[in-house]
Amino acid sequence: MKKIFGAKKSKDPPPTIQDATNQINKRGESVDEKIRKLDEELARYKEQIRRTRPGPSQEAIKARAIRLLKHKRMYEEQRNMLYNQTYNLDQVGFAADGLKDAQQTMNAMKAANKELKGMMKTVKIEDIDNMQDEMTDLMDVSKEVQESLGRSYNIPDDVDEEELMGELDGLEADMEFESAAVPSYLQPDEEADLNLPAAPTYPTAVPVNRHQEDELGLPAVPRASLRS
Repeated sequence: MKKIFGAKKSKDPPPTIQDATNQINKRGESVDEKIRKLDEELARYKEQIRRTRPGPSQEAIKARAIRLLKHKRMYEEQRNMLYNQTYNLDQVGFAADGLKDAQQTMNAMKAANKELKGMMKTVKIEDIDNMQDEMTDLMDVSKEVQESLGRSYNIPDDVDEEELMGELDGLEADMEFESAAVPSYLQPDEEADLNLPAAPTYPTAVPVNRHQEDELGLPAVPRASLRS
């Protein structure tokens, strides 16, 4: 059957925007190269026209230069057209990339939305409120326990401050009474100054039998013994 009707040919995939842009850029580079060569020839003809005297030869050179200028303008128009095509392809590529990014963003948002819905099914606001209430009650109980453990057993809570001040005044009065009951000669007199006579001073006694010593600390030998 394939030999009779022929096999179905596989179609080549359509070119992408990047492929088309690369192809146009190659054509643009070829056109730019042709324009560069024409500029070199025009510069050479310009130098010949400057050196040639007016006459038929100069007119012939001018005619060739004009023909090259026409070719140059044609290539310049073609280059401008290729530049416009490249610009349009770039705009289309930017738009396509923007749509792809938007599609990816939408897919990510849909997946996140689905995940959030699944998580919200397991979380209830009532459970959170109940947990917060329980935590508040536990903190209040803990505070009461701490206050109860820190309470002193000796000092009652209902102590009257005025009664304590009266008891303090009574202690001061008792101390004054006890101080007055002590005889005056037993009480220390801080302001009394004892005028006692000064201690006598005597001249320092000089030892009588003190031997003389030499420079080494030994008793000096009498001179009479040295003469003998």
